[in-house]
Amino acid sequence: MAALLGRVQPALAVCEAGSQAQAESVMRSHDVELALIDFTLPDGSGLDVLRLLHAAQPQARAVMITLFDDDEHVFPALQAGAFGYLLKDRPEIELIAQLRRIRDGEPPLSSSVARRMLDHFAAVRHSPVAVELPPSEVVVAARPTNRFDEPEIALTERETEVLQRVGKGYTLPEIAQQLGLSRHTVADYVKQIYRKLDISSRAEAALEAARRGLVR
Repeated sequence: MAALLGRVQPALAVCEAGSQAQAESVMRSHDVELALIDFTLPDGSGLDVLRLLHAAQPQARAVMITLFDDDEHVFPALQAGAFGYLLKDRPEIELIAQLRRIRDGEPPLSSSVARRMLDHFAAVRHSPVAVELPPSEVVVAARPTNRFDEPEIALTERETEVLQRVGKGYTLPEIAQQLGLSRHTVADYVKQIYRKLDISSRAEAALEAARRGLVR
């Protein structure tokens, strides 16, 4: 992964850590721009490293890169502030493409992880009384009580078109080409959508697109 990252972002100085203790040492001695974190470490959990990094350097982008493709790992990582979630057993060409998305400021999600998120949210949306959530979550209300139960925030026609394409996994350049707009204009639309919906990641945008019926 360090070699792949060096190919995609050669300007970055890459540090490697083989344990939670080493990762904490790197955090203390460096301003971290991007961290690729695995779950399994010899002296702890990558999830703990993610939480420590998020608390110590909130500006840093942390991406989980692991073999685990299940609710017990995906959802806690995203809830803890992961910028993306990649499966490291994917072909090298796919991993390089996802790492380039990070370079362009776009959260990377392996396709199976994105589908899992959409399926999970669809289950929540179609269960008005109770739903089975991942084990890491605790529900104390009879009905789901989150911001998606609030009145729907209106988006313009163009914002809706952009949100739909974000939800389908298109990159900003791809959306710009499809809509005949500049990448800068599309980026402005995305910022406006994020501001209106009070979200901050592509994962949350994909969930919102699914909730609005824009992604089937």
